[in-house]
Amino acid sequence: MSPLTYIDLGIRNYKETWDYQVQLHKKVLSSKAGGKPVNYLIFVEHPHVYTLGRSGKENNLLIGEPLLKKLGASFYHTDRGGDITYHGPGQIVGYPVFDLESFQMGVKKYIYSIEQVILNALSMYGITATRMNGATGVWLDATDPQKARKICAIGVKVSRAVTMHGFALNVNTDLNYFRYIHPCGFIDKGVTSLERELGRPQDMDEVKDILLKNFEKVFDIRILNNK
Repeated sequence: MSPLTYIDLGIRNYKETWDYQVQLHKKVLSSKAGGKPVNYLIFVEHPHVYTLGRSGKENNLLIGEPLLKKLGASFYHTDRGGDITYHGPGQIVGYPVFDLESFQMGVKKYIYSIEQVILNALSMYGITATRMNGATGVWLDATDPQKARKICAIGVKVSRAVTMHGFALNVNTDLNYFRYIHPCGFIDKGVTSLERELGRPQDMDEVKDILLKNFEKVFDIRILNNK
């Protein structure tokens, strides 16, 4: 079982967290070179921000700088995969900085495993979610074009077999902020949250605990400590 250091950053600026991931990525590479690879998992909530992946189209952001400022939101081009998404309060963003070689998995299996963590966690709330053919992330009613809605977005970067970026699970997220983008590049799919599906706000710490337990199970890891 691989060891894992879990770090809860609370509410933290997007760019500051991105820079922190870069630092951890270097630590993981250094630990691999020393023969004792370490792995990290960050949980964080961001202030309102839109991020665009490498393959994304900027016109999927439907507003300009003046309205961004009015909404109190920022915008970043990132080096992850995927298109555009939104991060904000009430959303658990997870950034695994994992050495995939220590898990003996490739990128496809890694993304599949993150999806499985989310699927398992949602099932503990009585929510039946699935994957969608041709799209990453976790969905509800994925086979129904009229009802399909995403509850968790996934976008990653892998460099020298070490991961960055990750997933964003809508818990108590203000879904109105998704109105200003084509989420993940889709113009005909909705978004949802645990709060919307269950009809009441959810305890963020409880959701984090459930996610951590499922990370341990799916990735066969042992969480060393909470920071």
